[in-house]
Amino acid sequence: MRTPRLAGVLVSVLALALAATGCASKDAPDTPDGKRQPAQAAPDRVEPLAGEPVPAMPVTADSADGRKVTIENADRVVPLTGSLNEIVFTLGLGDRVVARDITATFEQAGKLPVVTRAHDVSAESVLSLRPSVVLAETTTGPAEAIDQIRDAGIPLVVVEPAKDLADVGRRIERVAAILGVEAQGAELKKRTEERIAAVQQKIPAGGGEKPRVAFLYVRGSAAVYLIGGAESGAVSLLEAAGAVDAGKESGLTKDFTPITSEALVKAAPDAILVMTKGLESVDGVDGLVKIPGVAQTPAGMDRRVVSVPDGVLLNYGPRTDQVLASIVDQLYAGAAA
Repeated sequence: MRTPRLAGVLVSVLALALAATGCASKDAPDTPDGKRQPAQAAPDRVEPLAGEPVPAMPVTADSADGRKVTIENADRVVPLTGSLNEIVFTLGLGDRVVARDITATFEQAGKLPVVTRAHDVSAESVLSLRPSVVLAETTTGPAEAIDQIRDAGIPLVVVEPAKDLADVGRRIERVAAILGVEAQGAELKKRTEERIAAVQQKIPAGGGEKPRVAFLYVRGSAAVYLIGGAESGAVSLLEAAGAVDAGKESGLTKDFTPITSEALVKAAPDAILVMTKGLESVDGVDGLVKIPGVAQTPAGMDRRVVSVPDGVLLNYGPRTDQVLASIVDQLYAGAAA
């Protein structure tokens, strides 16, 4: 799995980026010569369940750090990561959320005060909002800030991060149970899994080999150029899209490895997956193919690049069907279903 250290590094760099745009796209019109125009991004919003759920309280929850935490009410919720914020809002509890992490980029959370940057929590900012419950992940820190929040008597529950597509339903149910809305959790899990399955039904049935896709994590301004391996977090998404993770298949067993010409030649990707802000940081596809080794790959020669907004790509939550749909649409553009 992704190590907490590397997960923190990736989120640290992500926190420097501007708010990402939505990943769902509208159908792109064809030009007179038959070439597809770039798709227009849909608004970056979550889709809450209908109704106004009333949390059944109190709840005693098992925290991932071994503690038992009793929550008396969910009137003022502080989720300390963007992905947790997304789940809480989509469960229909957005009006109870009083803060956000900088990676909570969706529209409904935009006006909330930011209390964490790159999983680095400001305990003072959190406590000033008088939360009734705080949700964190195992990568959230520093430990002193977590202790300060708990020492103030605030219930804080640590949740295991999602690592792949199989974790989507489990994570939704976990957050829903902590907040006393188990019925909504079951409903959202069902809706999300059904939508993911529906996207997979639309993958073109090809008789040839599956496309090989390399996940590259790039930040030109920070001179960060990495290729994802077996533990990057993107493997299950690519496999669900009917593709092969080229980094994993070429023998890269770690989460990320510095890009080299040799590594790219061995991976031989047909397409490259990048985060949207990462692609912008290297001046788009023109800059991406200038990274040593990229131009020599089939993906580089064909300029076949798939980009997904940073704030949702690896969230594995209620919008993962949109992420998967975006990957499928871009990867198989022009192919018959």
